[in-house]
Amino acid sequence: MSQDLSETPRRPPSHPSTAAIVVAAGKGLRAGQPLPKQFAFWRGKPVIRHSVEALARAGVAPILVVIPQGAEDIAAEALAGIPSVQFTNGGETRQESVRLGLEVLAGSAPDFVLIHDAARPVLPSAVIDRLLGALTSKPGAIPVLPVADSLTHAECEDGAEVMGAPARREDLRRVQTPQAFRFADILAAHRAWDGPTTAGDDAQVAQASGLQIALVEGDEALHKLTYASDFAGDFAVGAPPIRVGTGYDVHRLEQGEELWLCGVRIEHTHGLSGHSDADVAIHALVDALLGAVGRGDIGQHFPPSDPQWKGAASDRFLAHAGKLVAEAGYALGNADVTIICEAPKIGPHREAMRARLAEILAVDPSLISVKATTTEKLGFTGRSEGIACQAAVSLVRM
Repeated sequence: MSQDLSETPRRPPSHPSTAAIVVAAGKGLRAGQPLPKQFAFWRGKPVIRHSVEALARAGVAPILVVIPQGAEDIAAEALAGIPSVQFTNGGETRQESVRLGLEVLAGSAPDFVLIHDAARPVLPSAVIDRLLGALTSKPGAIPVLPVADSLTHAECEDGAEVMGAPARREDLRRVQTPQAFRFADILAAHRAWDGPTTAGDDAQVAQASGLQIALVEGDEALHKLTYASDFAGDFAVGAPPIRVGTGYDVHRLEQGEELWLCGVRIEHTHGLSGHSDADVAIHALVDALLGAVGRGDIGQHFPPSDPQWKGAASDRFLAHAGKLVAEAGYALGNADVTIICEAPKIGPHREAMRARLAEILAVDPSLISVKATTTEKLGFTGRSEGIACQAAVSLVRM
């Protein structure tokens, strides 16, 4: 199975052809995300999209993304519009996934290949340049960083770990990806691998085949996202500290409909008409939250053409928007909701509305403001034909 999203010019003929394999077939369970971490949002876009975009900007093509079985749709959505992206399914281990990717590329046989972990979203172009430059004299190259901390071997005594012999940090390096290889060499190394256990990375596979691996300078920005804290902003230093969003919605008032505003049912002569419960205030707030994290609008996530949302309670929409905000590494700073109508009176219900919105978003009610205004009998709201609402939110980076 493969999918080619679009075409892009290859590197100029004077340069060796360079392909990439982005390994994204893991489950990423330690990251605490509701979906594999490579597809979770980080700094406003899926984790995997960051590095794939960097590879495309560097003129690397094709970019073969190795994904889990059944992840075709989410992967295609995450990487839509990036040139020369292809997909293939991975194996049970990272090493098997890389080998499967190499076999897919064997038909085009590029000169060089970069093998990268999708969980390392920040991929500086200078690292790519250093790796490819090293391949002019060595069959493989990996980015490394020095070890700053003191090191020791661990030994076991009476069932507990104790300090053993010291390890010389001067002799050790932290290894990152992408790792670069002459394609024919790394393909042959993977095919020839007969080690008793899975190799730690592709450089170890290459070294076992007798290939010499050059060390080039890595970059701290190539940090691997592993734990939930990585998605809570600890490493999102490039993300803005504050984001804002606005939303606006309108629904028609009709007899025989229930009136829901801010998740609270209000007794009134008319109710709001819509595909869901038509809670105009929640809909505006959802759009404000989605806009603040660049996730489109409510219609994209809950299309009115989908029968499953007919009559649905809008608190589901708001809870979903709140989850997307958290996945992007943000928390609600404040929300300001303005309901525009002649009737009913909002004042008697204001505190209940604030409390309900705060409950859905799991925040303190002090972060929620609900107020109302009229249009002095002007326009459709002035004629009591419908109710409008506008919302504004601020988000703060966690």
